[in-house]
Amino acid sequence: MSDLTFEQMLEDSLKTIHTGEVVEGTVIDVKPDEVVLNIGYKSDGILTRNEYTNEPNVDMTTVVKPGDTMEVKVLKVNDGEGQVLLTYKRLAADRGNKRIEEAYNNNEILTAKVAQVLDGGLSVVIEEIRIFIPASLVSDTYEKDLSKYAGQEIQFVISEYNPKRRRYIGDRKRLLVAEKAEQQKKLLESIHEGDTVEGIVKNVTDFGAFIDLGGADGLLHISEMSWGRVEHPKKVFKVGDKLKVLIKEIEGTKIALSLKFDDQNPWKDAAAKYAVGNVVTGKIARMTDFGAFVELETGIDALLHVSQISRDHIDKPADVLKVGDEVTAKVVDFNEEDKKISLSIKAMLAPEPKEETVSQKEDDADVVSVDIEAVIASEEESSEEN
Repeated sequence: MSDLTFEQMLEDSLKTIHTGEVVEGTVIDVKPDEVVLNIGYKSDGILTRNEYTNEPNVDMTTVVKPGDTMEVKVLKVNDGEGQVLLTYKRLAADRGNKRIEEAYNNNEILTAKVAQVLDGGLSVVIEEIRIFIPASLVSDTYEKDLSKYAGQEIQFVISEYNPKRRRYIGDRKRLLVAEKAEQQKKLLESIHEGDTVEGIVKNVTDFGAFIDLGGADGLLHISEMSWGRVEHPKKVFKVGDKLKVLIKEIEGTKIALSLKFDDQNPWKDAAAKYAVGNVVTGKIARMTDFGAFVELETGIDALLHVSQISRDHIDKPADVLKVGDEVTAKVVDFNEEDKKISLSIKAMLAPEPKEETVSQKEDDADVVSVDIEAVIASEEESSEEN
């Protein structure tokens, strides 16, 4: 018969554990701030809230329950009271550290929920490893307010791995840039000059609007926004507007857009509507010292020279006309190639019974054809210089 007592045999049947060892235990009791586990040792193991997670004020009764099994690491075999102190978060951190290292070496895409929004970026947690994503690496565009990311799951790669300094840096921008490059490539392969595509106004500037075509942005220049004159893009478009636009030109990755569709070109029927001798009505759109520009329809302006406003001598059109006035005049010159039309009110007036003076004959002969586009361009350049 063995000389060993029952207590000695029981103790010999229990395993030996060492500090740093990973053991499996079964939860036998749960309190809000600690968990008691049977780890097959002569003493039960104690897992405190602080050694379970880095998250503050976690109620342990909400995360584990009696009967659960879990792997833990032995922190101290005897805490002075015969209890074994355990840690879960340090074991998770060891494994997380290895996980992050593998992801860094393999350039793996990780997914995690944003744990905190900080002044300088975002904080996410992967297996108890806290990873910082600087604001400059959160997006491919500047974002002043990052609060919208709170609680969201985001994807990123590890751009810096330094376990000695506990420095783990994530990069979301790299993924967005790569994704947009791929989308841009697919878009450029699918569109051609002359195509009509849908887009959304992304940004409006003084010179035009940038349109998101779903993979790349195209520029809708102010000169291509209408067959008529556009005073300022912001008076026509706002961010978020949906548009059907014409692909005017593709040069590398630059895409020029237009809203001047050929079937809407006001000049296609102009030869018949504005033939010489026709009487037309329009509104004064702009004034110069030498004449007034009359908008006959969107995209077609005609020049009413100062000498053709009246038989009486007029120094400046502004002396008798103002912007917005409606006038009726006769077409005295039509040049479809150069897109120039000249009008005359005087030509509609009944001839005076008395003989015309030499001066009046010279005025009547003074029907001019002016390059409207050149005049407008000259006015704009002068305005910019001032």
